[in-house]
Amino acid sequence: MAQQAQPAKGQLQQQLQRWQAARTWARLIREAEHLWHVDVRALHRLAAKELGQLQTEVPQHMRWRVNRWLRGLGAATRLA
Repeated sequence: MAQQAQPAKGQLQQQLQRWQAARTWARLIREAEHLWHVDVRALHRLAAKELGQLQTEVPQHMRWRVNRWLRGLGAATRLA
């Protein structure tokens, strides 16, 4: 019985880590989008650069989770 609890605990830990990582990526993207709405050209360039970099850095296997978070956060960006 105790042996079955260990794999379940490890699996829950992995799920939690994936959830946290996807949420973190989505929050970073949302923050970069918020920079875009500031009426300053330098910040627009920074926001565009940051969004472009984040889009290439999000691992392919996590993109659907990040997209789900982005929808929930009301972000305009979606990952392909």
